[in-house]
Amino acid sequence: MQRGPQTVTRSAPSPRTRWRPAVLAWTVWALTVLGLPVIGWLDHLLRQAGRGDLTLLTSDAVAYVLGSLGAATVGAVLASRRPRHPVGWLLLALGLLVVAAGVATGYARYGLLVRPGTLPGAVYAAAYNSVGFLPIAPCLGFILLLTPTGSLPMGGGWRWWARIAAAAPLLAVVSLALLPFARPYQSVANPLAVTALTYPLEAVAAVTLVVTGLGILVAAWSLVVRFRGAGGLERQRLHWVALAAVVTAIVVLAIVALTAAGINAPIDWLLGICMVLLPLAIGAAILRHRLYDLDRIISRTVAYGLLTVLLGGGYAGVVLGFGQLLGRNSSLVVAGATLAVAAAFQPARRRVQVAVDRHFNRRRYNAARTIQAFSARLRQEVDLDTLAAELMRVVDRTMEPTTVSLWLRPPAQPAQVLGATKRR
Repeated sequence: MQRGPQTVTRSAPSPRTRWRPAVLAWTVWALTVLGLPVIGWLDHLLRQAGRGDLTLLTSDAVAYVLGSLGAATVGAVLASRRPRHPVGWLLLALGLLVVAAGVATGYARYGLLVRPGTLPGAVYAAAYNSVGFLPIAPCLGFILLLTPTGSLPMGGGWRWWARIAAAAPLLAVVSLALLPFARPYQSVANPLAVTALTYPLEAVAAVTLVVTGLGILVAAWSLVVRFRGAGGLERQRLHWVALAAVVTAIVVLAIVALTAAGINAPIDWLLGICMVLLPLAIGAAILRHRLYDLDRIISRTVAYGLLTVLLGGGYAGVVLGFGQLLGRNSSLVVAGATLAVAAAFQPARRRVQVAVDRHFNRRRYNAARTIQAFSARLRQEVDLDTLAAELMRVVDRTMEPTTVSLWLRPPAQPAQVLGATKRR
């Protein structure tokens, strides 16, 4: 008895299964947001007890708050819209882990160091506090490894490295959890500690911590590998991540320079903004939001940045130079410098924009040059067929359409096709 060919049909997901990932994602986001006032309450308790050395909301708390909120929000949007993409869930986990580490720290400090015995399970909160930072590193590493496609890069032994990157922090968590508590809980006995294996566990923890930290650097390098081998849509999606990485690197260098020069700056807010940039860029890359506007954004940002530097430097030079002759408080110098900058703004903007497009937005620069050359030939050409062919060639080079046709309707006559249709 022979059976005929069987066809397997996959039914569309039911409305119930479609809203379940969204509900789960926004529930995790709500837990992350609700954890922030808990941290503030624990910090208030520590300050009331006169333990300012144990407070949670220090000067660097802004970066952690903005980073966790940014990661959780972008992760909730990604997980609700693309539930099968792992990066959204990893971003949610990253934000929740940062907040959970803050809650565990405050709970353990108040329950063990300020009011011992008042909070149940404070010793286990201290045990979690000793290892709570470790899961953050593999989350960040796998976010970079799986962006933007949701799968590992092709070739190069990335699967083996993914297994190592997942196993190393797990071993680090186990080894550190079995060690005695470090400062400031060294006077409290760890109920999970195995004192007989202290030295082997310390060696394992040291090695696995190095591998865990190295995992973030290797994951960042995977984006470079992807960018080199990517083409088309994937390369355009990686442009967003590359832009966020470059901006973050510039801001970090600026912070280092300001700190070395002793200049007071909102460093904490700058770090927080940097921690928000990467999740936003990853979300735009995965959701494919306004991908092809990136070249324009980059060119405009660079152009107006250079224009600000040039005009600001020129204004300062005029005010300082003529101020030495006419007096620094002379209103004539300020008015003259302002008028000079206003007059030079538009010519300088056009020249700077052309120079920037030549390097950062080459497609727009080439299109502008092509249209400019066509306009020059248009004044001299009188043959209609030649003009039609030339116009279609310009449109094809600048806009790259699938089909190109040209219709011309003479007065009181039907439309006449003057150009052949080009199909790709």
